Amino acid sequence: MYIRITYLVLAALVMMACERPANPAADSQFTDELRLAITPVKNQGASSVCWMYAMLSTIETDRLSQGDSVNLSVAFPLRRYIEEGAAEAMLGGRRHAITMRGTACMALSLLDTYGAAPYDSYPAEGVNYDALARGVNAMARRSQSLSHLRRQVGDMLDSRMGALPQRVYMLHAQYSFGEFARSVYAQDYQALTSFTHHPFGRRVVLELPDNHRRDSFLNVPLDTLMHAIDRALDQGYAVCWEGDISEPGFSFSRGVATLPHSPRYDQQLRQRWFERRQTTDDHCMCIIGRAHDRQGHPYYIAKNSWGTDNPFGGMMYISRDYIRMKTIAIVINNETCHIRL
Repeated sequence: MYIRITYLVLAALVMMACERPANPAADSQFTDELRLAITPVKNQGASSVCWMYAMLSTIETDRLSQGDSVNLSVAFPLRRYIEEGAAEAMLGGRRHAITMRGTACMALSLLDTYGAAPYDSYPAEGVNYDALARGVNAMARRSQSLSHLRRQVGDMLDSRMGALPQRVYMLHAQYSFGEFARSVYAQDYQALTSFTHHPFGRRVVLELPDNHRRDSFLNVPLDTLMHAIDRALDQGYAVCWEGDISEPGFSFSRGVATLPHSPRYDQQLRQRWFERRQTTDDHCMCIIGRAHDRQGHPYYIAKNSWGTDNPFGGMMYISRDYIRMKTIAIVINNETCHIRL
């Protein structure tokens, strides 16, 4: 039985934070058709941890859509990940050095293993996780004792991030991190991809440099993938998006991502770009809505994790063609994933 936690005060604050930025020029550029509620936009800084921010944002919006409100700590699972990697870095050598790059599936795996914490319980603002990982890797290379290394790592993380709370305290009750995670992450998520070098309709281990744990993805045709995104949004669920942001048309400062117009944006061209490494796994964001521009061209609205300093308060308007061609994978709530191949 899952614990259902409703945060009434936080819900009010979150809904206030969900209001669109008052920017007439930005507002006139796009018309929102569907926009789900979000928690406040965060900033990952110089760290390569967009995958954690995007996946937690997806879960947060899903909870808001179900009437609950939760703002999750990114720092808690990332600290556990660094602690976990210390032993591998020491015993496995440079081949197993900690890297903070990852995938949304990796974020779910960490939640399953270590649980979760509310943001207020462990905020750890302004942390450079890449720098922490480099520090732990250096300690691991010098250490001759695993127990000593773990004490060193714990002391360093306490100093840079603050000490971990022992439990989660909420509404005059206390929970373990696992209990809290199950209260907000009660349903499984499905990872989807679309590439023709694997058969459709099967779970495949996608060949991504950041897929360290060899997580699998359900491989589906491109039109099925796009339908899954729309179905999730229509049912009130966010979509965790992984994809390529190296295109000239991707601009955070403008809050827009586009591709040049072409009638050839199909499965075959998408595959060719992936095989030529013109489409790479660069970034993760949380898709929370749909919109159109003045000419009626369709866009998706994505919550980024680079702060709020752009015309849309940190949000991105990504053209449908861009999503169609530059998506590596998506992660959606199983409640919406009824794939027919």
